[in-house]
Parts: sequence; structure tokens; C-alpha cells
Amino acid sequence: MNTKILVAVLILFLAIPSAARSQFAFSNEIGVIAGPLLFQSDFGLRNNYDTNINNQGLGIGLVHYFNFAYRADCNCYTRDRYFNDHFKLRSEADLHYTNLTHEGYESQKDSPEGQDLRDHKGSSLVFELGMQLEYFPLSIRDFQAGAFKIAPYISLGAHFVSFKPEYSSVQDVPGASPEDIYFDRFLIGDGGELGGISDAAGTTWALTGSVGIRYKLTILSDINLELKYHKYHSNWVDGLNPDPEFYPPNKYDDSIVWLTIGYIYYLNF
Repeated sequence: MNTKILVAVLILFLAIPSAARSQFAFSNEIGVIAGPLLFQSDFGLRNNYDTNINNQGLGIGLVHYFNFAYRADCNCYTRDRYFNDHFKLRSEADLHYTNLTHEGYESQKDSPEGQDLRDHKGSSLVFELGMQLEYFPLSIRDFQAGAFKIAPYISLGAHFVSFKPEYSSVQDVPGASPEDIYFDRFLIGDGGELGGISDAAGTTWALTGSVGIRYKLTILSDINLELKYHKYHSNWVDGLNPDPEFYPPNKYDDSIVWLTIGYIYYLNF
């Protein structure tokens, strides 16, 4: 992980509360989220059923919210402004892990190339730290007061990402060359230990977006269900990035689709 970048992000997180408090009064919420994810990468084929089913991972996250509709310092509502009543600022730290396999018709071929694909396994461990702005079409105050049980929302944000991929093959035995082990077109690339294959750790950024709903459990707690999309600004998160001139399916950067369920608690400060 790039230490300087991480320190800068942490300093920003520490500075935001005092900066926000000088402009807005707010209260705090904390929570935990977890759920399965689909890793969309160069393992398998995009929009392929077998790829989506088999390349599943699991993630967990810690979340914090600035709630601008309620003032913790006086246990009262803030000034009735549209922003205060419809937006929350969310910070988040996520960790997710996915095992990756090649799926689709190319890997199902009864040929040496098909066997190379079937034997090639991968994985990716990803840590993310970032913020996003959530928009609630319905009144946050009314929801918090119990006027209705369900509050939908959408969000948009950005994350700093640190990743560590791994790769392996059952054909990797003493004396075997990479050309003997892996799909030949994966060995043509720039920056990987084996051309387009790498297990090097790295950092990047992600654009995040989500749609979700909150369900009012008690006065001070909610359950939320959320579908998240993270678009990484790197094609190395999965450890596979062959030259698209020789491997045309490599058109896109890596991304995940993540379904989470979470528990949110309202703090009295």
C-alpha cells in the first residue's frame, strides 16, 4: 500500500468532522455491513452466467455517517433545510476476498488451451477506504421520528483501494515454463511478472455507487439493504491484465457488484 496516500486519506477523514461542524450541526451513526459480491474481471467472460456464479467473493465493512438532520449537541433537529433533511455523508472501510476461476466456452474446450484456462486459478484480497454522499428522496427527520418504516436512498462516492492478487496452476511443477503452464495470450502484457499475469500488490482508486433502503428497527437503529457497484481505475486488481491487442476480451477495468445487509446505530454525540 502507498503509505503517503493512505496517511493523506486518514488526515482528510480526521479533518472532515471539525470542518463539517464549523458549517453544519450534525449527529453520528455507525454500523457494520457484510454480504456476497460478484467480481467482474479477466477471469472468465463478461455477462456469462457461470462466471458470475463461480467468481463470487465475500466482504465486510465498517461505516460511519454524518446525519445533518439532527444535532447531537442539543438533542434537537437542525434548521429545516433541504440538504439537512435529504443528505448524509458516509465514510467506509471495506475488506473483501474473492477466489477466481476461468469460466465460459473458451475454458470448456477439450484442448490444451482450454485445459490451461481451467487449471489457472486466482484470488484477490482488497481493502477500500473512502466516502460517499447519500441522497434520501424522503424526509430523513420523518423517517427518524418513525413516520414511515422504509427509506430508500442512492449514493455516489470514491474509494482509495489497496489490492493483493494471487495466481496458481496445477500444472506449475518443477521444470515447467510459463508457456507450458498458462494460456499463451495471457503471457503478453506490460507490467506483470509473467507479462499479463502478476501477483504484485498495488493501489488504485474506485468510483462507487449504490442503491439501497433503510428499515427502521428501533428509534436508535436501522437495518439497511444495499446493492453497490465499485469501478476500479486499474485492470490489475485480479492479477490478470493481458494485452488487449492479443486478447480482445480484456476491454474493461476490474469491478465488483456487492449486495450487503447492515446494521446502523445512532450515537448520542
